Amino acid sequence: MDIDTEELRASLTPREENEAIKSYQNTVSVACPACGEPFDDLVVCKQNPTSLDLSKRLDLCVGVDDDKAYIFTHS
Repeated sequence: MDIDTEELRASLTPREENEAIKSYQNTVSVACPACGEPFDDLVVCKQNPTSLDLSKRLDLCVGVDDDKAYIFTHS
């Protein structure tokens, strides 16, 4: 998967950031680079390893750029 992360993040709304992750909300229906469908949120993992506590069941698409995992959530 080839992700243009700079362009992608510029199109999304920042939501949360801490030492381990940074999350963005897709408020403009940007297509997921993995499956082509609009995604809900993007989670960028800044630490390796990173643990995520998901509060609901989600479909996930995952890509890697610059040694960071990019997780695209679909509800």
